[in-house]
Amino acid sequence: MSDLLIDTHIWLWYTEGMADTLSTDTLMQMEEARNERRLHVSVVSVWEIGRLLAKKCIALSAPLQDWVGRGRVLPGLRLRALTTEVVIESTLLPGDLLTDPADRFLIGEARVAGLTLVTADRKIIDYGRVGHVRVLGG
Repeated sequence: MSDLLIDTHIWLWYTEGMADTLSTDTLMQMEEARNERRLHVSVVSVWEIGRLLAKKCIALSAPLQDWVGRGRVLPGLRLRALTTEVVIESTLLPGDLLTDPADRFLIGEARVAGLTLVTADRKIIDYGRVGHVRVLGG
């Protein structure tokens, strides 16, 4: 099993104690990956959560800085920085894909680093089904 990159909403659910939103299989694979230090979150997700919070689309259990601090020190979770290679890949993705920049960066990250993207986003799952990115559906 490859390392897992969790989509922003998955990180939010996982950190906010809403992991029961995920399938049992997905949650088991995430826990196994976390125990083996193979569970990743992108710094892009920090940006996306900040944007959602600013637009009042979500509420967090703590101020953003504290929440991110708590979320990134979860044992076994590794925060990935945005790289030039990922930025370039996000502009060159094959096929038809939605225009959300965060989704493009996360897909680019998964492709560049050989990660499996954990998501419940139907558009990303469909994109994975045609072979453009490895996906584990939430």
